[in-house]
Amino acid sequence: MKRILFVLFAAVLALQAGTFAAGKKLFAQKCSSCHAGYVPADRLKENFFEKNNTLLHLKAPTVNMLAYAIMRSPKHIGDPRDPEMRGDEIAAYLEDTLTHPQRSNTICDPNFMKFYDVKKPLTPPLTEAEYDTLSFFFMHYKAEHSKHNPRPAKHLTSTYSMTNILEEAKRTHKRVILEAMSPTCHFCKIMERDVIETEPVQTLLQKGYLFVKLNVDKQMFPLGLDKVYKHVTPSFFVLDANGTLEGHYPGSWKQRDFTMILNHHMPKE
Repeated sequence: MKRILFVLFAAVLALQAGTFAAGKKLFAQKCSSCHAGYVPADRLKENFFEKNNTLLHLKAPTVNMLAYAIMRSPKHIGDPRDPEMRGDEIAAYLEDTLTHPQRSNTICDPNFMKFYDVKKPLTPPLTEAEYDTLSFFFMHYKAEHSKHNPRPAKHLTSTYSMTNILEEAKRTHKRVILEAMSPTCHFCKIMERDVIETEPVQTLLQKGYLFVKLNVDKQMFPLGLDKVYKHVTPSFFVLDANGTLEGHYPGSWKQRDFTMILNHHMPKE
């Protein structure tokens, strides 16, 4: 029975991966002439808020801006608690907005609309199955992108201080994990490869944390953390957005144990 369930689960994952790949291909064929690919959030902020769109010259939202608008923006489509119904609603929204585009009904950030070209109806229109495929693509975009594009850790420096990190944590409603490490530490490298860079850990880190590294060979500990540091690398300190220490975990960890730590300290939604 366990083997049958495993085979069925593997088949479902393969089907989902194929559907996402089909959606990615469809987006590239039908949408990419107007909508650029992934652009990091900090670069988008610089482009719109500092450079007045002179950096990227975007004429339409990027793929990740669209995925955010559809799934997580204040005007998001559908109820996150009902994925099946939400998929149908997103497909219906895509059909409506691609065949009858109206600026007044946009779910994208209105602050950026002045930079965009007036949208024309998509011709020829997509089929119902293609709208469903695009819906699946947007629903799973963030998870799939995170899976294949692990977010690098931030590094504590004189110009990127703990003050900057805590400000970002407050703004994004995340906690901070500070790793005390050394470039010569053998176990740091092993944990980086076998734990930190794996999909389950990356998913949890991106969901609820700012992951920051401190080189113990060159840098001082902030916030008095040197008083609890056990002189073991790697060591992990979990802090809330105010800089209060919530947990100290010295040593290298297995993936299962490290995910338990991350889930234990995960910010409440």
